[in-house]
Amino acid sequence: MEGEMLARSFEVPSKHENSASRRTFLSTLANLSFISTLPATASTLAKSVNVDSATKAATTDSDVGSLFPFIQSQAPREFPLSFLRGEHKDLINWKKRARSQLLDLLHYHPPTVKPMPEVVERVDQGEYIREKVWFNTTPELRVPAYVLVPKNSSKPLPGIVALHDHGGFYLWGKEKIVALEQEHPAVTRFKQQSYAGRSIANELVKQGYVVLVIDMFYWGERRMLLDSDPSDWRDRSLTLTDERVSEFNRRAAQNEQLVGRTIYSAGFTWSGVMFWDDIRSVDYLISRPEVDPKRIACVGLSVGALRSIHLAALDDRIKAAVAVGWMASFPAQLRRQVVHSIGFTKLVPGLYRYLDYPDVASLAMPAALLVINGSQDKLFNLDGVHTSFEKLQACYAKARVPEKCRTRLYDAPHEFNQQMQAEAWDWLRKWL
Repeated sequence: MEGEMLARSFEVPSKHENSASRRTFLSTLANLSFISTLPATASTLAKSVNVDSATKAATTDSDVGSLFPFIQSQAPREFPLSFLRGEHKDLINWKKRARSQLLDLLHYHPPTVKPMPEVVERVDQGEYIREKVWFNTTPELRVPAYVLVPKNSSKPLPGIVALHDHGGFYLWGKEKIVALEQEHPAVTRFKQQSYAGRSIANELVKQGYVVLVIDMFYWGERRMLLDSDPSDWRDRSLTLTDERVSEFNRRAAQNEQLVGRTIYSAGFTWSGVMFWDDIRSVDYLISRPEVDPKRIACVGLSVGALRSIHLAALDDRIKAAVAVGWMASFPAQLRRQVVHSIGFTKLVPGLYRYLDYPDVASLAMPAALLVINGSQDKLFNLDGVHTSFEKLQACYAKARVPEKCRTRLYDAPHEFNQQMQAEAWDWLRKWL
């Protein structure tokens, strides 16, 4: 109402209006409540300007600048569903409660379906068989995957869900950790940068595991293609130039926030799709006759590590997990690290009102969990990494399985190098 009065009052009087109209105008202004908030004197105004100048001059050393103090003030100081709180004494009851909260926050609960797999390719690789498979994770989604099966090994075998990364590299997904006969040079270079030049799924199958690798939603064969996209982006042939690969990846990165906003507008979460697909991947893996359903593990780098931790946290069928390059205390991330670590693909709105990231990871208990980070990894606040390691170890100690948690910090950037891989493979052999 006051806004309407003010708008009418500020209409310019015509030359025909008399002084009474001007008196009405001034009277209206005097009666508006906001007038009392205006500086009464020039000295008051000067003081106000000085305060504003001081505020503007204050530094926060934050990517969100002057907004950071307020954002930080809203961050939780405690995590009521952390297993370390005194009221949580029984591991099974705590997991039921905390896991239920996490699942609710995902806002994604599609009906369970049978995988209904279809093998569309089978290639003998000497030591193992590589199959290309499609299977259902929901009634609407059929997911492409590679399955690597050792030859000449006693069955049933332990199975591993290998989870590819984000990497800002969208044109391929599962191929980033699976070796094919013909590999685009851009994929080869990516492996050299992130995986010491190795295809980790192939490394694992040679050690006697049945390995499953799917394309994450928005990557590889599940990438976003627009109606007008040219054939080279659709075909992904070896003749695709590096420039065109980079162009696609740039566009995908730019549109990630649009896809995320669209998903959230539709009422569900990207992280929910991602985690659900991974859980349903276990359904398919244990349905295979070569696989021992009691010996299932998962492993991943970066977002693959995020997926590995959540898969172990949400699915008791996982007996061992390896997470490389994705452990942090998220309150410590708020000042500077969110910009390159938390996007729509990973966001679970409201989660940190209940659980910090190491609390989520501890939902894997009593599964064996190896967490590796690099001290040169700029994605994560290093103090937060140390805090997370300590909290994870304390959770496993409270659950009376301290030997099943190992946290390691390598003098390395954001990568899964040969030394890390060696430790990871030792860990999986120990617990599978």
